[in-house]
Amino acid sequence: MFSLPAHESWQAPLTCGHDEVHLWLVHSSDIRDEDLLARYKRFLTEEEAKKQQRFYFEKDRHQYLVTRGFIRSLLTRYVPHVTPSMWRFETNKYGRPHIKPDPDIPKLHFNISHTKDLVAIAIAMDREIGVDVETVTRDGDQVGIADRFFSAAEVAELHTLPASRQKDRFFDYWTLKESYIKARGMGLSIPLGDFSFILGPPPRIGIEIAEKQNDLPERWAFRTWRVSQAHKMALTVERKADHGMALRIREAVPLRESRICQPPVLYDSMTD
Repeated sequence: MFSLPAHESWQAPLTCGHDEVHLWLVHSSDIRDEDLLARYKRFLTEEEAKKQQRFYFEKDRHQYLVTRGFIRSLLTRYVPHVTPSMWRFETNKYGRPHIKPDPDIPKLHFNISHTKDLVAIAIAMDREIGVDVETVTRDGDQVGIADRFFSAAEVAELHTLPASRQKDRFFDYWTLKESYIKARGMGLSIPLGDFSFILGPPPRIGIEIAEKQNDLPERWAFRTWRVSQAHKMALTVERKADHGMALRIREAVPLRESRICQPPVLYDSMTD
């Protein structure tokens, strides 16, 4: 594992400055303590509890419960006067969730992504942010998906690679594209072919955006990681001219402990 040994108490309050970005990871399949899961369940609203029970498979009910317990208990570490069960969320017209506006709550932005055995949450203060994690070992015609939906430049680059490397490259693009449209807050209403990631020799990365998207490449910074043999992750963060961008990554067991970690970086424009 990539973790460092220093542990932090989950009870310790945290702050996220305007020049910071925090990224949190939970290995959901490892959380099997019944007392912990019962505590997460007590945080759920009535609507969330009903949604959890609607999942057909136990693994999906488990993932949903851990994810909701994670975000609710995590936000309380930043805003201790709001208990986990008190958090209320709204969605924009594209379905992206955010904290319900409240004058007593700072302008924390968050984004959640989950895949098999892994949940990621990105936190920033008053700046747009998007994160995506994917299981790279899953079956499927990834190249066919790219051919249909990616930009012409991305498809062309993908097909220059040997067939044995195309699936891995697909997930470089897919995690980045997902993180970008999530940071924009517009999801798949943004056609995936309307922007192109340019992947140079690692860690070089750039983006080109169609004029009709009314967005600027210099507005955004990106970083990607291989979290494990089975997982890749990408982060898109809005740049602020008057603020830096110090990134800290932690893995956690919600309500129990957290610790700094350093997964291997693949591509990076956050340090440009």
